[in-house]
Amino acid sequence: MYRILKDKLDGIHEDAVDFAKRLVETGSESLHEAGAADLIEKEMASGGYDEVFRDECGNVVGIMAGREGKPVILLNSHMDTVLKPAGGGGKIAAGIEDGKLYGLGAADCKGGLAAQIYAGMLLKRCLLPLKGTMIVAATVAEENGLSLGVRELIGHTLKRKMLVPDFAILGEPTGLGLYYGHDGWAEVDVKIEGQDPFNVDDAVESIISEMDDKKALAAEIHSENMRRVSAPVFRNNRFGRSASFRMACRVSGQDELPGMVSNIAHSVRKSAESAGNVAIDVAVCSEKQKLYTGQVRSVRRIVKAWQTDPFNPMLVRVSQAMEAAGCAVHPGKWRLGRLGMGTAGSVLVQEYGIPAVGFGPGLEDQAHAAGEYVGLDAIRQAIYGTAAMAHALVGIPVCGWTSDDI
Repeated sequence: MYRILKDKLDGIHEDAVDFAKRLVETGSESLHEAGAADLIEKEMASGGYDEVFRDECGNVVGIMAGREGKPVILLNSHMDTVLKPAGGGGKIAAGIEDGKLYGLGAADCKGGLAAQIYAGMLLKRCLLPLKGTMIVAATVAEENGLSLGVRELIGHTLKRKMLVPDFAILGEPTGLGLYYGHDGWAEVDVKIEGQDPFNVDDAVESIISEMDDKKALAAEIHSENMRRVSAPVFRNNRFGRSASFRMACRVSGQDELPGMVSNIAHSVRKSAESAGNVAIDVAVCSEKQKLYTGQVRSVRRIVKAWQTDPFNPMLVRVSQAMEAAGCAVHPGKWRLGRLGMGTAGSVLVQEYGIPAVGFGPGLEDQAHAAGEYVGLDAIRQAIYGTAAMAHALVGIPVCGWTSDDI
């Protein structure tokens, strides 16, 4: 079977690279993904998917039906990008050089998206039978870290079709490793009020000074770092003075959100004790975001830490499939070098109980980086590895086939 996959992959690899390049050339900053969605929908429709459609939030979904319908596997990558790479500069326009595809979103994660779409095409071309259903979804509004597109996909779009994924593979950048989780983060609003303006000013100065020192705060809330994400805004009224600002905080696996917010509030109040009589309120930030389809969704700025058990049958099965296919197996977890980063695994695992693993051709340190790139050979390996894993989970075992048989 793996020889068939490799033989047929030779015939589609150049098309996959060309598609990835066109994806990178098509701007799709978060909440403005319409052009990329058009491109993806056309590629899936011409690639043999049994059904291709777009949902209310603008996600593009391709379905390949199996003989029995179950189990269901979801291959998911986001189509949106950040507005600009961190630090600026570097190559932004799409281009191929020295075996690498450069451009914004190449690694995070248009290379992975192209690989997943073409993994479905590869299985179709190889005539490898499916027992269950394979869904390939290009989702919107992921780069804001809140996975709005995935929530719509699982909670509404697939639910209406009575499709409940049993497994999920994310095309996020893993350097072809099998990643099974990451820490989370939360962003909170801090509001300080007092009758005496000097008390309010002193409280803000004490809190920010303590945060900048990064001493007890990080230890008390069990997070790697904490930082102010906005300058304080002061307002005077007939009752006194108020100040507000935002904090972003890393959340490790053992931290539960209510306890984390309570610990932040305790730490903030402790820092402001010397300032006098002030009232302090800490709450998770919430906001409304308008998707490119015009739909508006309310979100809280939280990404929960998540992990799929390394001994989960899904992870064991995909590891076995990778080994059988002759692929190196490198388990790991995303490091998430900057606050605000995350994956849809948080929603899939924590909110819907769907075991998930990440497998993408990009490198994590290329995400949001100037000069972002993905290796062309890595895209090829990602197509092959994804097809092998997907067939292992929802396919019908095939023994003794050769490329001469099809």
